[in-house]
Amino acid sequence: MTTKGLTHNELALYPGSFDPFTFGHLDILERACRLFDHVEVTIAQNSSKTGFFSTEERKALIEACTGHLSNVSVHVFEGLLVHHASQRNATALVRGLRQVSDFDYEFRMAFANRRLAPEVETVFLMTGEAHALTSASLVREIHRHGGDISSFVPEPVRQAMAAR
Repeated sequence: MTTKGLTHNELALYPGSFDPFTFGHLDILERACRLFDHVEVTIAQNSSKTGFFSTEERKALIEACTGHLSNVSVHVFEGLLVHHASQRNATALVRGLRQVSDFDYEFRMAFANRRLAPEVETVFLMTGEAHALTSASLVREIHRHGGDISSFVPEPVRQAMAAR
């Protein structure tokens, strides 16, 4: 589809473990939704890792946190991300950057992904300043020690973590 001379991409994947889904993740997702016709939050399933939430719990929580976004879906996959992207006919991978240290890792991954699937672009979005220091591991640590995580995660995630 073309609007005012700009070509819109149909599908972008926003991959991650999202354990838990934070306001930083939501910030990136909301901005990606303005750039792409549809954004699929793609949860990596790793059978060798035990997360705070199961993959299915993460999927349900992300769906609960993104109901206001009409062009978002949530899927679970296992395997190589670029293979999944090609199977889904995705045109882009959306990656969030919080700090310079994120860029080093993401830069290398983008080149590897481009080599494996040159038709899939990687798009980097910087998180909002308010979320630059937020990470899922930080949220888990604060929660583990009884701290208030309400400024880091959407309410459905806070409630689910409190129930643990």
